[in-house]
Amino acid sequence: MPISPCRVTPLLVNPDVIILGGGAAGLMCALTAGRRGRRVVVLEHNERVGKKIAISGGGRCNFTNLHTGPENFLSANPAFCRSALARFTPLDFLALVEGHGISYHEKTLGQQFCNQSSRAIIEMLLAECEAVGVTIRCGCRVESVEKSERFRLTTSLGEFTSASLVVATGGLSFPKLGATDFGYRLARQFDLRLTSLRPGLVPLTFDSATQAPYTELSGLSLPVRIHHNGKTFQEALLFTHRGISGPAILQISSYWRENEPLRIDLLPSHPKFTEILVDHKTKTSLPAVLAHHWPRRLADVWCQLHAPSKPLSHFSKRDLAALERNLHSCPLPVSGTEGYPKAEVTLGGVDTSDLSSKTMQARQINGLFFIGEVVDVTGWLGGYNFQWAWASGHAAGLAA
Repeated sequence: MPISPCRVTPLLVNPDVIILGGGAAGLMCALTAGRRGRRVVVLEHNERVGKKIAISGGGRCNFTNLHTGPENFLSANPAFCRSALARFTPLDFLALVEGHGISYHEKTLGQQFCNQSSRAIIEMLLAECEAVGVTIRCGCRVESVEKSERFRLTTSLGEFTSASLVVATGGLSFPKLGATDFGYRLARQFDLRLTSLRPGLVPLTFDSATQAPYTELSGLSLPVRIHHNGKTFQEALLFTHRGISGPAILQISSYWRENEPLRIDLLPSHPKFTEILVDHKTKTSLPAVLAHHWPRRLADVWCQLHAPSKPLSHFSKRDLAALERNLHSCPLPVSGTEGYPKAEVTLGGVDTSDLSSKTMQARQINGLFFIGEVVDVTGWLGGYNFQWAWASGHAAGLAA
């Protein structure tokens, strides 16, 4: 029987810990603090908890990555995440998953997915919260937060006070799921600094003036290698009706900035492609040769844009050298992103200089914690952001 995301239990108005946000980080923090005997209340402004968990991984939740390490995260302080990740590892979360009999599999590159629905992860977290007496309330709007000896919250469900307040409100990505800037505003209220915010793991868009030739490629996918700003990813690229997406593009988008040139290796498995042309020079055209490696429509469009329009037998050594460069460092006219509506994460957030890396507590405000996406720690695509949610939630749950 599915567990209700908002249990009908007596509402504690003076708990030990209040957690704002019933997502991955918030629920992990709640169950961890509850195991320590803390009286915990989770306040979620949506009508149910775990909405982002539910849609992740195509509905099967890529809940962690076995290869998680500090090098898989972006932050103004790259070492900040090290402590929390070391204290709660992917194997720790897998033990929890296995303890609930949830079947899972590794898809690729260490990514762990539920065999069935991502709902299994939500139900697991709720079961763990229920077992330790955590109270969860959905549809709760926080109107004000004050601090004297205790935190005092005025909400649509009444007033609450607590010794500890944990902010797990997420970032700006997926506003249709209820994302807001509340966590950032709360950080500013208590004089915590924020790093710059921008969409991450997001599709890139083409300049409208140069998009036309690529429109007919929408829906086409191929393996590529991208190297940009010191990072290299070799995964799939997907052409869309507005630009490019796919795992390789989502990954590099976190390192790309508007108007930076982006060059892509469209034939990563053939580094010396022009050597192949020697056998074809007198037999066929360049699009026909490329069609052995790409869909024909890509071969035709690419040749129109980047290759001389003449028979292969007429290609000079200079033509072949230019061809090689364009194949392995092809410029694509990207100029922007699809923004927060299509971004999987928000880059930037609460400045880690103002937080303890061990507990996630604000250095200058006793009892105030920030965890998950609201913090300036952002993972790569592939389960890393969930592992940060589990690890940072666990760290705060041990201290709140």
